[in-house]
Amino acid sequence: MKGGKIDVQVCTLISGRTLEQAKGMHGGKNNDGYKKAVEKAFLSPLLLEKLGLSEGEEILLTTPYGSVRVKTCADMGLPEDVVFMPMGPIVNLLVGPETEGTGMPSFKGLKVEVDKAR
Repeated sequence: MKGGKIDVQVCTLISGRTLEQAKGMHGGKNNDGYKKAVEKAFLSPLLLEKLGLSEGEEILLTTPYGSVRVKTCADMGLPEDVVFMPMGPIVNLLVGPETEGTGMPSFKGLKVEVDKAR
């Protein structure tokens, strides 16, 4: 903890589709609109405050499977201990290969460390 702010917070990561992502996909997954739509993480304003961050700053998200740097977006509808990311190539770097026999890895309920990008 530095200056009353925490350094790392363990949260639950969930992913899903967003309207911005869907719009970006119409131009193809290589266009800037799609890339901008999936290269972000949504956090509650309370979590941003705990981390000493403002919306638009970069964070480092880490799971046992990988780490990514993404920009933050505030979402008042999220619980303080949940991080939401749009489905796509960035969040896939945080998801493990195990499918539990379903043929699809789990994109919801992963434990993720949230830290200010340095």
